[in-house]
Amino acid sequence: MAKAAARYVCQSCGASFPRWSGRCDSCGEWNTIVEEAAAETAPKGLSAGRGRKIDLQPLAGESAPALRRGSGIAEFDRVVGGGLVKGSALLIGGDPGIGKSTLVLQVAAALGRFAGAPGTVYISGEEAIEQVRLRAGRLGLLQAPISLAAATSIRDIAATLDGASPPELVIIDSIQTMYLDNLDSAPGTVAQVRASAAELIRLAKRRGFSLLLVGHVTKEGMIAGPRVLEHMVDTVLYFEGERGHQFRILRAVKNRFGPANEIGVFEMTDAGLIEVPNPSALFLADRHSEVSGATVFAGMEGSRPLLVEIQALLAPAPPGSPRRAVVGWDSGRLAMVLAVLEARCGLALGAYDVYLNVAGGLRVGEPAADLAVAAALLSSRLARPMPAGTVVFGEIGLGGEVRPVSQIDQRLKEAEKLGFTDALIPPLGGRRKTPASGLNLASIAHLSELVARLGGRGAPRGGAD
Repeated sequence: MAKAAARYVCQSCGASFPRWSGRCDSCGEWNTIVEEAAAETAPKGLSAGRGRKIDLQPLAGESAPALRRGSGIAEFDRVVGGGLVKGSALLIGGDPGIGKSTLVLQVAAALGRFAGAPGTVYISGEEAIEQVRLRAGRLGLLQAPISLAAATSIRDIAATLDGASPPELVIIDSIQTMYLDNLDSAPGTVAQVRASAAELIRLAKRRGFSLLLVGHVTKEGMIAGPRVLEHMVDTVLYFEGERGHQFRILRAVKNRFGPANEIGVFEMTDAGLIEVPNPSALFLADRHSEVSGATVFAGMEGSRPLLVEIQALLAPAPPGSPRRAVVGWDSGRLAMVLAVLEARCGLALGAYDVYLNVAGGLRVGEPAADLAVAAALLSSRLARPMPAGTVVFGEIGLGGEVRPVSQIDQRLKEAEKLGFTDALIPPLGGRRKTPASGLNLASIAHLSELVARLGGRGAPRGGAD
């Protein structure tokens, strides 16, 4: 066996180097390289041992359907694809204090009550058992069938779980506190996180219990540790929300057993997280339709239609560079919409500070919000409120044209259900028929048509003068 040698590993991206340096050449982060003892390496080549022959199977063979356990929390089950799959590994990340531990504790309690799963194990590496009981008491979950433990050693945890009757669900809070005693590095390092997760996932798939790992996030909002951790698990969930808002969004960014980009909406209260079955009505509850600069956007989050209010404010800027402040949307896309309004529609917006906000703390990522953002900007610039009962959606091109978007029928049905009467939509393009909807539909082919509707000049221009 080759002798183990020291190596230097970046704790941000996992890149390995032969010597220490202040800056990682791979990810560019400073002071993230830490010395770790390298594991002993096996002799090179395939002559050391003979492998066994793999049994190949045809693609058209039959397989048993994945067994799922519904937790009884509809919003959580919706995000994971209908319930927890037997032998699956899930990773959930979020900002500190956002409610990750509260969520997983409520899921564990609901699974035990709803599905009758007697073996639900909650292992905390950050809190003592008394602290977990305090949270359970505040949430009213003290009678839930959950087994608690405070441990950080993977060897001890594996010996406990690998018994005659394995549990149904195991929660590890958090994976960054776990360690393997055969590694010299400290808990939370790249080597420990990767090895600890691999051991737990291997045990979960062998014994058939669902594994839920809680992970810390970096200042950029990504799950801390090696990027390979997200590739090892079956499902990656992010728990999002603004501290000033009571709403929390559980978003699936990867799911091998269901659709990605699905979301579940919760409301944080003193008694824990409460499901929000109709988030559109909640996000629009405090809306004032007579205010200029406010537009209702009919968006899609996964397979769920969601109506949110987009607010814009234009204020005269002092001499110098005007300010662009964005909350809940892509700042680069806002710059593009402003440029198209100025170059293609003849609106001078360079002398204004622009503030854009997605109400309720939700983050919108789809391009279909372009037209709603443009409508909010125009409404604020012209000081004219949008017509009451109107929803807007559509993608804007650099030429000022409005492009079609997907799932128009679902967007319109959600708007009609909430009492809206009109919709500004993109051209239907190659669609054979008009969507079946009780709303008054107005097709906007070019951004200049939207300007004309709100009382602006609306004369299209070929480019900047």
